[in-house]
Amino acid sequence: MPAATRARWAVIAATSLALVVTGCSSSKSSGGGTNSAGVVTAWWGDPQNPLEPANTNEVNGGAVLNMIFTGLITYDPKTSAANNANADSITSTDQQNWTVKLKPGWKFSDGTPVTASSYVDAWNYGALVTNKQVNASFFGYIDGFNDVAPTSGAPKAQTMSGLKVIDDNTFTVALSQKFSTWPQTLGYSAYYPLPKTFFSNHAGYLNQPIGNGPYEISSWTRSQKMQLRPNPQYSGTIKPQNGGIDLKVYTDTNAAYADLQSGNLDVDNGVPNSALKTIQGDLNGRYINQPAGIIQTISFPLYQADWNTDNAKLVRQGISMAIDRATITKVVFTSTRTPATEWTSPVLGAAGGYQAGICGDACNYDPAKAKALIQQGGGIPGGQLTISYNADGPHKEWVDATCNSINNALGNTTACVGRPVGTFADFRNQITSKQMTGAFRTGWQMDYPLIQDFLQPVYTTDGSSNDSHYSNQQFDALVSQANAQPNPTDSVKDFQTAEKMLATDMPAIPLWYQNGTAGWSDKVSNVMLDPFSVPVYTSITVK
Repeated sequence: MPAATRARWAVIAATSLALVVTGCSSSKSSGGGTNSAGVVTAWWGDPQNPLEPANTNEVNGGAVLNMIFTGLITYDPKTSAANNANADSITSTDQQNWTVKLKPGWKFSDGTPVTASSYVDAWNYGALVTNKQVNASFFGYIDGFNDVAPTSGAPKAQTMSGLKVIDDNTFTVALSQKFSTWPQTLGYSAYYPLPKTFFSNHAGYLNQPIGNGPYEISSWTRSQKMQLRPNPQYSGTIKPQNGGIDLKVYTDTNAAYADLQSGNLDVDNGVPNSALKTIQGDLNGRYINQPAGIIQTISFPLYQADWNTDNAKLVRQGISMAIDRATITKVVFTSTRTPATEWTSPVLGAAGGYQAGICGDACNYDPAKAKALIQQGGGIPGGQLTISYNADGPHKEWVDATCNSINNALGNTTACVGRPVGTFADFRNQITSKQMTGAFRTGWQMDYPLIQDFLQPVYTTDGSSNDSHYSNQQFDALVSQANAQPNPTDSVKDFQTAEKMLATDMPAIPLWYQNGTAGWSDKVSNVMLDPFSVPVYTSITVK
């Protein structure tokens, strides 16, 4: 979040788009499709924010949203191809003005209908600046966005002028510019519909979110467990093949793996690095290790003055060159990572925008040049590099190895140290509130299989996941130009030109591409990961 080889540009290249519906679940899906006797227990971590679609941009919350909601399109778990789900068609004659038609009869788990207003109201809510939704920028290309989300001051409007409800099953979207790949982005959770109760009883919704997907939340004890059960109102084709999913919160990945081995956990996709050398034998082969649309990085707080200078660029480049990616991925990660040479993912393929080596020399291990660049830049701000990470994830070992590599290059055993932060939620809160003073671990799990998703949310000014607060007007302009290109090949070229700027500015250091990994107990079968590295929960069966 099986391996995708490239983004499916061809799906949206024509002037008129009508995505064809195909099932994404196990071939056993039919009728009710549930195994009422079998509930699957799976690893989970506390989400950072309440489970609002436009306010979730991390993997733990996203995993749940993708189970309880179904959007206009879904991505095939084997190919990442975009297929219609709640949408009957998404069409345009000019790549700028779109008509969305819904399949009639869909309902939310509370029995209320899914209508065009369910989408329009949700998108307007997500975009409105006073609602403070972290994914607001995903609506930035809809006409009227600047009126509801001005960069300063109060909004001039409460709704975007580019959204119009035509009837219960039809709405139109006017974009501020041509955006040929826009329909393929609509499987991301920010674009999910919302039931009326979200607006009439917001507190009630937050306590027990209501969606239109294959599962519904039956109970939720925060920081402990969430129980999901098949949604009887679900109208889609991806039927659960089990009696439900119990997500168990773990703050220690080793504890989760111990539960997996003892049979107290069925699916573990948070496998600790320490288990990778023995996991095949430990689980008798019940293990997946496959490429995923994920890159791991180290970001810098460019909102801190000493990290946001021309000299600091040289320091950041030098730090990147001091990291021995090849040795760390081999020793620490046991072939579940590949050294990164740019800022996207190989699963996109060339057609989707991946081009090895865009980072250039800055991603090559060169201790001597690294030391020279850092010295030329005036040294590490504050005299010591700290790399912050969430202590409840499997990060200490690689952070320590990375610091050792930097320390060796600089000939200083204390030049770099790890800085653990309690939980993932605490760690993310420090990042989003701009409390970081040194480097911090970041990563990107693609929302949809396009190079645009790896660059625009993460590196454009005020992007929804721009944790470093990097800002480069030329980069922003190239991203907008790429989005406007009607030809996918030209669009990719513009994105790659923008990406090359990151090698100089280095707001984040590319470390390695991450595989999706998961282990499972002997109580379940049909475990698979999608291209986003998330288990396909609907396909899991209980023996």
